[in-house]
Amino acid sequence: MIKTTIKNERLLSHQTECLVLFCIEEKIPSGKLAELDTKFKGIIKSSFKNKRFEGKLNQVLLLNVTKSIRADHLLLVGLGEGAEMTADKLRQAAGTAAKCAEKANFKTVSFYIPANNSVKDVYAGLAKSNDSFTQTVVEGGLLSLYHFDKYKQPAKEKPSRISQIILLANVKSQVSSMRSAVSRGRKLATAVAASRDLISQPSNTATPSYLAGKAREFAKSFGMTCKVLTIRDMNRLGMGALLGVSKGSEEPPAFIILEHHGGTKNDPPVVIVGKGITFDTGGISLKPPAKMDEMKMDMSGGSVALGTLSAAAALKIPLNIVGLVPASENMPSGTAIKPGDILKSMSGKTIEVLNTDAEGRLVLADALTYAARYKPKAVIDLATLTGAVIVALGHQAAAVLGNNDELTAHLQQCGEVTGERLWPLPLWPEHEKAVKSDIADLKNIASPGVGAGTITGGAFLKAFIGEYPWCHLDIAGTSWSGEEKPYTPKGASGFGVRLLIRFLEQEAKNNQRPQT
Repeated sequence: MIKTTIKNERLLSHQTECLVLFCIEEKIPSGKLAELDTKFKGIIKSSFKNKRFEGKLNQVLLLNVTKSIRADHLLLVGLGEGAEMTADKLRQAAGTAAKCAEKANFKTVSFYIPANNSVKDVYAGLAKSNDSFTQTVVEGGLLSLYHFDKYKQPAKEKPSRISQIILLANVKSQVSSMRSAVSRGRKLATAVAASRDLISQPSNTATPSYLAGKAREFAKSFGMTCKVLTIRDMNRLGMGALLGVSKGSEEPPAFIILEHHGGTKNDPPVVIVGKGITFDTGGISLKPPAKMDEMKMDMSGGSVALGTLSAAAALKIPLNIVGLVPASENMPSGTAIKPGDILKSMSGKTIEVLNTDAEGRLVLADALTYAARYKPKAVIDLATLTGAVIVALGHQAAAVLGNNDELTAHLQQCGEVTGERLWPLPLWPEHEKAVKSDIADLKNIASPGVGAGTITGGAFLKAFIGEYPWCHLDIAGTSWSGEEKPYTPKGASGFGVRLLIRFLEQEAKNNQRPQT
């Protein structure tokens, strides 16, 4: 991974290929920028005056300044209006700057980290998040520089890549706190990259068995426990829904259980369930061929669950956390389930399969039933469940719905800070009624004309939830990006890892507060 270094040096004497300064939107440069401009004979002020650069969010200006200071180039990146500053805007700006530096063929980029007293007023929005300026910059920089080149032949001329990010401390007293912030930012970025890697792998590599192998690797690396249930185990437990989905594939399913024991022995855990369909053809209800190749990302929920557990263990979150990933392929064959078939789930409830392309909720049904064994503090599932969520929210947010308003609100608040936005949808009795079957307990899709596809998908899942607090995140619109964004590449996003880590850390703090 890219090296990160902290240096305590004067801004003017720091030697680097590219020095990044964050700038708020203003009419003329002020503060540190105005001080520097005296060295540059007014070139920065002139850029503001001519509107070549105004500090607008993610706006950049690259200047060759080698004759004025020791840095070869100065890169200004905009944060937008100071009063509207947020952690995610800083993360975006850091990502934008890092990518700009890489495209300019620099190997090293340095970010100037202002002293806390200068952050206090200008970056008031960042202070509200309680996130470190340094950590946010490291996150944005590292996340933006992610590449998945595993299957490309080595080029004669290697593509330019940033090899080092330097965090330039303004005062020596900053350095100690910056070390922990850099470490934390790196661990989060590493976990997101691990999730992106799993999603990016083609399905002829990333099979259910492959996911299980990766889970074992994470467990060994981070001191967790891992167990993988086989077909025999699933039959013994009566996981007829998961086994039904896997019937059409030559690849055996895997039920992955990853546990981080960070709390006390008898503390109820938070259970994170991730849909792990490693390729989704739609089964007998075959999908159209256009963009079917992207269905390797239908295990995004599972990859995020594994990435979250690895980050939680790396950060030593003092909370018991369980990750469950029901992994399978959904393929058409002579042995595949058919529309009209009835499956018996682990809960004992029977399911009429009206559409084999609504398979994610089938594998999740057995996983959610299994989750009850832990008598959990809360259960959160993530799934690329419905195309309907893209109709509702586009690619800007994931849907959240469940049986606990407090849990929903807490997750939504965490998503606002991490830039992984959630939007709540209702779950009314009418939606639950819509997935009742005439000949079985449930049907896996609502009748035509009912609409509310995302909500009825959630209503189906609710039938397998006990009394414990539960939220369902439909990440179908956010787990895969069709365009490059400031710190998210085109393709796999790893959406949800940082959101869940923030939630889990806050839960751990609540656990440690004395009871009144």
